[in-house]
Amino acid sequence: MSVKSHVHHEKTHDNQLIGEFLHNITAFCKKNTVMMIALLAAVITSIIVPPNASYIDYFDFKTLTCLFCVLAVVCALKNIRFFYKIAHSIVRLFKTARASVLALVYVTFIGSMLIANDMALLTFLPLGFIVLTSTGKQKYMAFTFIMQNIAANLGGMLTPFGNPQNLFLYTKFNIPTIEFMSIMALPFIISITLITICCLIFVKGEKLEIDEEEISLPPLKTAIYLILFALSIIIVFRVIPYWYGLIIIPLFLLILDRKALTEVDYPLLLTFVFFFIFSGNMGKIEPVKNLFSSLLDKNTLIVSALSCQVISNVPSSILLSQFTLNYKDLLLGVNIGGVGTLIASLASLITFREYVKHNHGKDGYYIAIFSAFNFAFLIILLAVCSIF
Repeated sequence: MSVKSHVHHEKTHDNQLIGEFLHNITAFCKKNTVMMIALLAAVITSIIVPPNASYIDYFDFKTLTCLFCVLAVVCALKNIRFFYKIAHSIVRLFKTARASVLALVYVTFIGSMLIANDMALLTFLPLGFIVLTSTGKQKYMAFTFIMQNIAANLGGMLTPFGNPQNLFLYTKFNIPTIEFMSIMALPFIISITLITICCLIFVKGEKLEIDEEEISLPPLKTAIYLILFALSIIIVFRVIPYWYGLIIIPLFLLILDRKALTEVDYPLLLTFVFFFIFSGNMGKIEPVKNLFSSLLDKNTLIVSALSCQVISNVPSSILLSQFTLNYKDLLLGVNIGGVGTLIASLASLITFREYVKHNHGKDGYYIAIFSAFNFAFLIILLAVCSIF
């Protein structure tokens, strides 16, 4: 080969590598659109509020740790087909598409009250996916995921630990537990009623069939993974420090299933990190603070709910709690405001990521249906809570 031909070959090879690299970057950005938006928002606000030592206070390390731990354990359980086993049981027990979807949504609703909304979604979305794919009912997947998402966001409103913003406001304003639950009782009842009606209307009573496959779970691994999952939940309740999970869970998975650690949705974790930076910076921009103070004086419920649509409910609760003592309307607003836009609740990002992971190219379709149902719920709940 001549020198000239060799140089040409090298240039062609380099161009191919560059082209492949750019293609991979573009594909990654498309797949993680919300993360890229969060990154852009974090960068822009960081120009206004330059990075400094106070940035460390932006991050909820407990939330990030719990999220990582649950993601890792769920991946491990998925690898031993644990959710597939449960999916078989659900189909055999409930027999129809409507009954099975209702069961999936209710278990997510109840789970959010006990283990928080994001943890409930991380646990039960894989179950929904397996039930629908194994029975050939993928046509209901977007609807089921959206109802599970709404159930997680609104089911968690009843208890102080059901949603992250609840725990924050419950502690900050020292709200008595009985008063807390009485404030949230009405929207809670309306939410479960609306969710049930939607499932009855939009899912047909089609009979489900599933292969009579015998699935045996490895006893030791199953027991260990369930114990690790319980450990994650205990950390949520602050029974033990969160960093215990960050040591124990990766250590066990390194021995039992290293693949589970590589399958963790790290872009989702980064999305949370970028949103923490964005919301923290927003709280330090004086005109923004002055604007919120003025608006909250006029209508705390509406303003807090609308604020969630832009900066999500957890940052909204942290930001707005600085400017009002009306914790009742603030509590209602940041919980009801969890439905609406895709970023109204960071838990919704979990659902979005899980859906597009299995349904490539259907981002726009999902967001359209998601927005229709979520804004309908938002309008109804705001109207009722404004009256009563």
